[in-house]
Amino acid sequence: MPTTPPRGPVRAFERSPAPDLARGGMLLLIAVANTVWYLWGRDHAPGNGHPVDGSWIDKATDALVIMTVDMRAYPLFAFMFGYGMVQLYTRQVASGAGERDAAGLLQVRNLWLLVLGFVHAATLWMGDVLGAYGLAGLLLVWIFLRRRDATLLGWAGGLLGLLVIGTAISVVGSSFAARLSSAEAAQAAGPSTSVDPSISLDSYLASVPVRLGQWVYGTLGQGVADLVVPMMILLALWAGRRRILENPGAHLPLLRRVAAIGVPIGWLGALPNALDHLGVLGVPARAEGFFLLVQLLTGFFGGLGYVALWGLAGHVVARRRSRVPAAGIPGAGLLAVDGLVAGAIQAVGRRSLTCYLAQSVLCAPVLAAWGLGLGQHLSSGTMFLYATAVWGVTVLFAVWQENRGLPGPAEVLLRRLTYRGAIRR
Repeated sequence: MPTTPPRGPVRAFERSPAPDLARGGMLLLIAVANTVWYLWGRDHAPGNGHPVDGSWIDKATDALVIMTVDMRAYPLFAFMFGYGMVQLYTRQVASGAGERDAAGLLQVRNLWLLVLGFVHAATLWMGDVLGAYGLAGLLLVWIFLRRRDATLLGWAGGLLGLLVIGTAISVVGSSFAARLSSAEAAQAAGPSTSVDPSISLDSYLASVPVRLGQWVYGTLGQGVADLVVPMMILLALWAGRRRILENPGAHLPLLRRVAAIGVPIGWLGALPNALDHLGVLGVPARAEGFFLLVQLLTGFFGGLGYVALWGLAGHVVARRRSRVPAAGIPGAGLLAVDGLVAGAIQAVGRRSLTCYLAQSVLCAPVLAAWGLGLGQHLSSGTMFLYATAVWGVTVLFAVWQENRGLPGPAEVLLRRLTYRGAIRR
């Protein structure tokens, strides 16, 4: 039994703007990245998962998403997940809880995230990330939460080295595949890569086990095997100890360097993939597989760059907020203080779990074959607009909740499960 009751959730006026800005903006990228998989009923390129057909507008949209979103959004998500764990742990310890009890609270929360991920996948979306982050959180909190900074950075660097080696092997192997004879190539290339089968099934009941099978594979792969999520969480543990996003003004040189290096690597690293999709490079389909690991590696740097950009944006908002007397800050939220755009994005960030799940509610029944089946009739360009509109709906909901002084319903559920579970321990 804990010797000190767990501290309740943080209040709005206690929150720094940068983490919520990052979470709110990230969800737009998540919506854009996920809705590509709802374009069912057509062939998708093996190197990036985008449809192989379409107009020039569709191709240009695909190229933009490949460079700026694909495998760049979820590393940002993973970093913010790890950073949030440090914030929760620090608040618990500061409120008088023992380190073991605070770590136990994190593990209860991670376990419930894994459960929520299972439910999310079973009901709506095979690409759920809650399970992957819950699994990674369980492992990394157990092994690394109270380890030294040098250990965190050393392991992150070691995992990055493994990813670099794996990417290099993939590039070399793909170069050999490109030289295969036409007969060998036909055998090696195999069938065209198609959209996720659980989305293209007409029967909802038949889609459930397919989604769950893909979710198990994705949870193990994304949460552990592809190395990016563990690396981002380890770096987030290090950054969270230094309160880099809570106090970005004290870390401006670091944030500027990371943004200046990470974002160009993320975009330029995806440029060959985008050019190939546009037909400029003409890489044989049998050799396109190397793009996946290149996207993964450069997406790690791109995700870090995005974190830094949101940290810099948070510094601007925090400076504006500092000019307002504390008595002038509304109790229900900070929309009036931080401005409409920044305040609205933060409102989404404060309800990131609710808004993330809401995306699946607004997408799966409308786009999947077992629902209305609209995904078959949309193109890359129109799907991009649909994804943006879905994010916009979640913004409106979050602002409405902010003005009423209410948290997101999914956050309420997770908090009740977490704190009740921690007390029962």
